[in-house]
Amino acid sequence: MVTRNRTRILIHFALIALALVIAFPVIYALITSTLTFQQAYSYPPRLIPGNQLWNNIVNAWQRVNFGRLFINSTIISVVVAFVKIVLALLAAFAYTHFRFRGRSILFPMTMVTQMLPLPVRILPTYQLMASFHWINSYYALMFPYFASTTGILLFRQFFMTVPRDLSDAARVDGTSPMRYFLQILVPISKTNIAALFVIEFIFMWSQYLWPLIVTNTANMRVVQIGLKMLLAGEQNAPQWNVIMAGTVIAMLPP
Repeated sequence: MVTRNRTRILIHFALIALALVIAFPVIYALITSTLTFQQAYSYPPRLIPGNQLWNNIVNAWQRVNFGRLFINSTIISVVVAFVKIVLALLAAFAYTHFRFRGRSILFPMTMVTQMLPLPVRILPTYQLMASFHWINSYYALMFPYFASTTGILLFRQFFMTVPRDLSDAARVDGTSPMRYFLQILVPISKTNIAALFVIEFIFMWSQYLWPLIVTNTANMRVVQIGLKMLLAGEQNAPQWNVIMAGTVIAMLPP
């Protein structure tokens, strides 16, 4: 019994130490965002928070127009997450409740697209957006992300666990497939919908490469590019206290 308790204590200490190691970059960013320029460059590094957090946040907010970047990132993240969920629900419903020619081939082909690396998709997707004249617009920032193989798989597997007798009973009662979908399947999928929304929102909020490629004006940039703009705008030594304040701002919604 004593040996088991010691083992449990050691495991807890190891987990706490690992959590601190993982969280240290975030903690250090928070501390640095409260310091002055001189304190941020002091050696050894300061691990005690200062009192300049608000000043640094205001400085970062004004230098790269974080307000506009926040609006862009919020619109993109919310719209993409919503559309992904709607399309994934409909696709999963079709795969599980309708029989159509090619269904057994179409679903594996949909899953294969998840295996394509991002560099392979960038050039043809950019050419497609350019042919639509969507460069530097919300369409280019959102449209390529509307399909979600992860969401389709998530909802398909969940719908397959719903007893077939439920849909048969609804059909006997004269319920149309769409009504069954909207009034029965969607309500019982609320947990999965919420989980997918959080995942997709954070995924879109963290996007950097694609928005950097398809936007060329400051008013269409997103928050992650704003952090890079804080660093790129420095002519002398980077003001890490201001940059970390911008990082704190970017971390708030997720």
